[in-house]
Amino acid sequence: MLALPTVLIVDDDRTSRTVLADLLHGECRVLLAKDGPTALQRVREEPEICLLLLDIAMPGMDGYEVLQALHANPRTAHVAVIFISGLNDARSEEQGLLLGAVDYVVKPIRPATARIRIRNHLRLIAQRKELERLASRDGLTGIANRRSFDESLQVVCQLAARRKESLGLSMIDVDFFKQYNDLYGHPAGDDALRRIAQVVASFARRPYDLAARYGGEEFVLLLPAVPDLDHLLERLRTDVMALGLPHAGSQVANVVTISIGAVHISAGGRHYPALLLEQADAMLYQAKHQGRNRVVSGAFASTSRF
Repeated sequence: MLALPTVLIVDDDRTSRTVLADLLHGECRVLLAKDGPTALQRVREEPEICLLLLDIAMPGMDGYEVLQALHANPRTAHVAVIFISGLNDARSEEQGLLLGAVDYVVKPIRPATARIRIRNHLRLIAQRKELERLASRDGLTGIANRRSFDESLQVVCQLAARRKESLGLSMIDVDFFKQYNDLYGHPAGDDALRRIAQVVASFARRPYDLAARYGGEEFVLLLPAVPDLDHLLERLRTDVMALGLPHAGSQVANVVTISIGAVHISAGGRHYPALLLEQADAMLYQAKHQGRNRVVSGAFASTSRF
């Protein structure tokens, strides 16, 4: 069941808040705020909020200032705003739209018209979110793509450093995949990648874990605060073998296997995303050089060039 969109109604007049809340009953999860500072706090605390129905003429902090504050913060700049105001002159409406509001509704509202306009904007917001979700997914396997991984690596490294947590990054390569495609055909190769991707993704279960397709037959697995990374990765390796995908062209087994290179940062260590990725790739090279179908890992080592 799809979650209802979350809408925040911001108005210093209780009656106006109630009218709008009743209008959206059953269609949205509705939150209320009576002034600008409270609204900004709610948006920071409730990341699900996708739309503000915002009055302009409020004491202390007016609606224009609220909108400017939202746009000044990268974490809240995406929240759409519809001004619902008693200011019915063209200059006020123009100012609101120039500041970035998606619509301007004049009080007293006409309920049916206001509901339709709000629904239309919620539909556009939902479409935008779906496009963003698709842009972060790999089209073949359905897991995160390279772009999503690159963005997440920066965020997770910063978070682990701030929390003084350990962090593990693994690069995974399907052994002799070109030979697999040559023997069984590209449709079979695509199916194998999809099945392997699901195994890799099954090891990314917590909020900041990430499994992604890095490109071609390579995957990455980003795992903060894992106590025994080597043991987990060995399980991943054997789980892929357990898929039992026949591979007559492999030089290490009669089924599809993977090689894994991993690097881990100890709790409180220094976090350099680019260097972390570089060292994980070096560990993967070692795993291939040592015969494939194995896990090779090491501790992260920072260098002066960073």
